[in-house]
Amino acid sequence: MHFSELYHQFFPLTVDGLTIGAIYALVALGYTLVYGVLRLINFAHSEVFMVGTFGALWATRWMGIPITTPGSLHSGIPLVLILIGVGLVAMAFSGGTAVLLERIAYRPLRKRGATRLAALISAIGASIFLQELFAQTWFAHRFHIGVRTLTPFPRLFKKTHHYLWKADFRSDKILILVAAIVMMVVLDRFVATTRLGRGIRSVAQDAETAALMGVNIDRVITVTFLLGGLMAGAAGMLYLIFFENTLNTIGFVLGIKAFTAAVLGGIGNLRGALLGGLFLGLLENYGASVFGSQWKDVISFTVLVLVLMVRPTGLLGEAIAKARA
Repeated sequence: MHFSELYHQFFPLTVDGLTIGAIYALVALGYTLVYGVLRLINFAHSEVFMVGTFGALWATRWMGIPITTPGSLHSGIPLVLILIGVGLVAMAFSGGTAVLLERIAYRPLRKRGATRLAALISAIGASIFLQELFAQTWFAHRFHIGVRTLTPFPRLFKKTHHYLWKADFRSDKILILVAAIVMMVVLDRFVATTRLGRGIRSVAQDAETAALMGVNIDRVITVTFLLGGLMAGAAGMLYLIFFENTLNTIGFVLGIKAFTAAVLGGIGNLRGALLGGLFLGLLENYGASVFGSQWKDVISFTVLVLVLMVRPTGLLGEAIAKARA
């Protein structure tokens, strides 16, 4: 154990932990939204995130952005337009995938009154299908990506360094933190103040009563999957900006960590997903500095087991429980 490293690198570890935690939080929003409405763990959501990364990658190919060379980095208004364009394509890919999943994998089962176990099995099947789809040679050639290999993502801007208390506030880390928090705040306000948001909250609390009050359940569920997909697509784009590569199985481990973040914060609670994601990112980084980087995934999954054993409602789960009482 190296507690001295944690002590000396506390602020750098905190910045890096919050950065990856923000990505976890965005993906966790999809899990918590769907669970809040359907009481379903959408294990295919990790592949919705993966599709978003390939959507962002395809957007850079379509824009003709080469793998980084010193003269190909962007700045100013062109950079802003590129980031917006790539982000929108990534969100469209993930959002569309999430809606298709709901229509094809979940809605037929729900209409037939199938058990939650059947829906869970369908989710796992959809997850494997999407992984294998993006690993097919014809698909890889069409999108100019590698087959079962890491595919590089072009660096869109120069990653400048700004130091404070030994912490590296690199430009991409600042972008990820700011963009993630803004998107989560917008989603929270959408659910809290809009008509569709009220429909989501009413179905989450009591679907039968909401239907009697005129709420279109199918529409609410579709919007719920769409919102989760949009957040996953944004997370995919931010992930590529930070790590600069993707793979057809890239969402597997990250998806489980995002699910851990949702459980940690209190699954079904949007603000809990934010808190859980940031907290998990910090725990991962702090733990890796003490036990070694090879233990990072073990730490995350240990957190999941401990939360389920000690406090299954999560950090903010009581608020949801009281609302439904």
